[in-house]
Amino acid sequence: MFIVGLGTAAPPNRYTQVQCWEAFQASAQFAQLDRRARATLQKVLLHNNGIRTRSLALDSLDEVFAADPDTLHRRFARHAPVLASRAATDALQQSGLRPHDIDAVIISTCTGYLCPGLTSYVAERLGLKPNVLALDLVGQGCGAALPNLRTAEALLSAKRCETVLSICVEICSAAFYLDNDPGVLISACLFGDGAGAAVLAAAPNSGTRRVEWKAAGSLTIPAERDALRFEHKNGMLRNILTPQVPVLAAQCAETVLDDVLSSEGMSRSEISAWIWHAGGRKVLEALQERIGLTAADVRWSSQVLSEFGNLSSPFVYFVLQAALRHNAPGGCWWMSSFGAGFSCHGALLKVA
Repeated sequence: MFIVGLGTAAPPNRYTQVQCWEAFQASAQFAQLDRRARATLQKVLLHNNGIRTRSLALDSLDEVFAADPDTLHRRFARHAPVLASRAATDALQQSGLRPHDIDAVIISTCTGYLCPGLTSYVAERLGLKPNVLALDLVGQGCGAALPNLRTAEALLSAKRCETVLSICVEICSAAFYLDNDPGVLISACLFGDGAGAAVLAAAPNSGTRRVEWKAAGSLTIPAERDALRFEHKNGMLRNILTPQVPVLAAQCAETVLDDVLSSEGMSRSEISAWIWHAGGRKVLEALQERIGLTAADVRWSSQVLSEFGNLSSPFVYFVLQAALRHNAPGGCWWMSSFGAGFSCHGALLKVA
């Protein structure tokens, strides 16, 4: 399988962490939070968490404080199809293919629910052919990009399709609101909105760098499910984040990495570029310590985190795009995502 086109999209309005703190501090809801909650907001937004700005599907930060289930659902329903379609359009343009050339479209999300799913809306916007195979994948959290891509690989390997459009889109702001729960507060400080898309084919195209999918692996630990997940409460998504996530993510990422490298008869020293999901600064630090990486090794992930925040499932598309745009050295690249489940996924790419 080859990645023959890649695209990303984010909302036009971008906010600094300082702007978010000032908006929170000026809101009526801020005064209703307990002292610990207010201190958490201040610490996460104003201290070094690796994030400088975030693109959010909000016309104004004041919208965060008028949160109810219907408002949050409308935010997802309005913006998810738009961002997904923008990213897909860019990926198609890079691939040189037309919408009618796509045999299957796979869309992953966890921040909202539509029925029919997002594939219906994106297929309509893009003008995909009526008999396109449309698959909506939900509930895989931040790690969803790799399972999405592995599904595409299966379709291509089985010769059921010649081209597949893979999309991940998250409107994380559709789960933003304020209360005293640490997971809710930290989520409002770390996550951003965006979409990533890749056009996948059984053969490479000309005119772009050759990115070949070589091998992949996954790890799921249901016993750690409560470390990181969404729950529904009062009709709204509530993000559960626990302090052990960075260490857990690094442990699982190392296991998947070593399993795939072992199966391919390779060592870590043969990896020339690292495409990591970044749940936050502490996650990147844990990965560096566990796997023996330098700041330069995680620079593409750090750059995306600083500019966009934690985008959840689209994050690795942004990182891969950054590495390609900055002409990262060719060879074997490692791409990895992790999240709800607790799950971790990785793929070996050969880039020329």
